Amino acid sequence: MTKRYVRVKTNSESVYYGLLQPNRGVAVLDAPPWLNGQVTDLELEADTYQLLAPCVPSKIVAVGKNYVKHAAEMGTEAPKEPLLFLKPNTAIIPDGAGIRYPQISKRVDYEGELAIVIGERCYQQNLEQASKAIWGYTIANDVTARDLQKKDGQWTRAKGFDTFCPLGPWIIRELATEATLETFLNSEAKPRQSAIVTEMKFSPEFLVSYISGIMTLMPGDVILTGTPQGIGAMQKGDRVTVEIEGIGSLSNYVEIT
Repeated sequence: MTKRYVRVKTNSESVYYGLLQPNRGVAVLDAPPWLNGQVTDLELEADTYQLLAPCVPSKIVAVGKNYVKHAAEMGTEAPKEPLLFLKPNTAIIPDGAGIRYPQISKRVDYEGELAIVIGERCYQQNLEQASKAIWGYTIANDVTARDLQKKDGQWTRAKGFDTFCPLGPWIIRELATEATLETFLNSEAKPRQSAIVTEMKFSPEFLVSYISGIMTLMPGDVILTGTPQGIGAMQKGDRVTVEIEGIGSLSNYVEIT
């Protein structure tokens, strides 16, 4: 069974990193796993904790238009170099939490994405070094206030609201080359988004190398690798679920305010 690394909060408010067990118990680690955390004697039973986002990054570096067909649906060509932007870590929420719909926006979109978790401090790394710096993978939803993105001409406000980065539910170490990413809305059987992760223009190791040439990436940092075609609006009360083969599913609802 693939190891699933989690971050949890107990009923007594203690926060731990751990390994999810087949019985949904959690074997507690003594440190974040990318900092060589080791299994302790403490194991949490399934009903004694809640899942948190699986890491607390110092920054979230996101990549725009990294799938050619998505760039086309946005009315542009795919960029010749990675198009980068930052999301604040205050945007992160875990699996199952609510996405808040800003009152100043009239359109809020889902964007299902593969997320990379960095395992070591890295700066100006080549492709081989960058590949080794990738500690694992999880799922993200790069929630976007689309009307504000178009209005502002840049993306910080549109993508930076609190709750605009669902992340999780856990991290795995390796991902199959042909893993499929799909995004579902409510109970629809047909996905709104569906792509193989290798369809992205710039690979995970290239992104890490490229970004590390600009800024230092720290252990636990997150890179969002871009979304495939099929983005669309969410309404209050909707539930959006992003599934990546080999990882699992990340499901969040849009809060009714």
